[in-house]
Amino acid sequence: MRALVYEATGSTPAVAEVADPRCPADGVLIRVRATGVCRSDYHAWVGHDPVDLPHVGGHELAGEIVEIGPQVTRWSVGDRVTTPFVCGCGRCDYCRNGAPQVCPDQTQPGFTGWGSFAEQVAIHAADFNLVRLPDDLDFTTAAALGCRFATAYRAVTGHAPVRAGDWLAVYGAGGAGLSAIMIGAALGLRVIAVDLSAAALELAAQVGAEQTINAADGDPAGLITDRTGGVHLSLDCAGTATTALNSVRSLRRGGHHVQVGLLFGPAATPPLPMDRAIAWELSIHGSHGIAAADYPGLLQLVSSGRVRPEQLITEVTDLPGAGRALVGMGQPLSHSGITVALP
Repeated sequence: MRALVYEATGSTPAVAEVADPRCPADGVLIRVRATGVCRSDYHAWVGHDPVDLPHVGGHELAGEIVEIGPQVTRWSVGDRVTTPFVCGCGRCDYCRNGAPQVCPDQTQPGFTGWGSFAEQVAIHAADFNLVRLPDDLDFTTAAALGCRFATAYRAVTGHAPVRAGDWLAVYGAGGAGLSAIMIGAALGLRVIAVDLSAAALELAAQVGAEQTINAADGDPAGLITDRTGGVHLSLDCAGTATTALNSVRSLRRGGHHVQVGLLFGPAATPPLPMDRAIAWELSIHGSHGIAAADYPGLLQLVSSGRVRPEQLITEVTDLPGAGRALVGMGQPLSHSGITVALP
């Protein structure tokens, strides 16, 4: 099959002919019809999130099953499917209790093994991890749901008891942030978007942000507090020490911070104001993907038209284009929205 391969950390990805993946006994092979290019893929490519080399990235995928393993009972060749980027083992206590996103034996296409920047990808524990796509949902839009939309959906709905009319701050208007903005607005939240890119903030306003703040103009947490008295829920989708700190500082008493963006190196342990967390009884959450069983709520929002992921797709390309998009993520403020590749 054709796949986008890089031989070393940070080396230029190139399309090559490689061996087809082997179908796991409890899994399936999927013909990849569309795959998103995500900043998490960039983190693996530059070595922030180490992977075995040579490597094929990609974890936001939609396609058709072309082979099933002997232990699979719920799926057939030809089924249209997607999957969370975290695939649980399906057997441990975490998986049985509905939290496969923290499964200690999880697999992740594009990280623990080769991913979806290819014509085919293998998925383990298929009966537990696959999600059936609605017939009226095209593959390109389904791939955009992937890591970013699904993660954003759980970040907005899974950690805090927010209600219509509550304030939501979103730091970082990239793929995950824009997804959270769109989902929050669809659920009736009043959304403030924070970013350094004017183009990203313009797109944030188009998809539901009531207000936008360019972080270059001053202290965004202070501005948010002045405007709202502090938000009920704040998401750091950028993944920096500064945005994590400002997200917590943006909260009102009893508010909830959710860390969505990945933090690496010194930024992995930001100096959060725990004195305020105690005095104001703030809640601080991590959010790492979503369970396959939790997709129906997200798919219902999409099917109803209240959430339109296709509005965030700003580029549709091929496998070489996925490589260019991956490399381009190293340029600050270079691109807004979601890139989807069609292998």
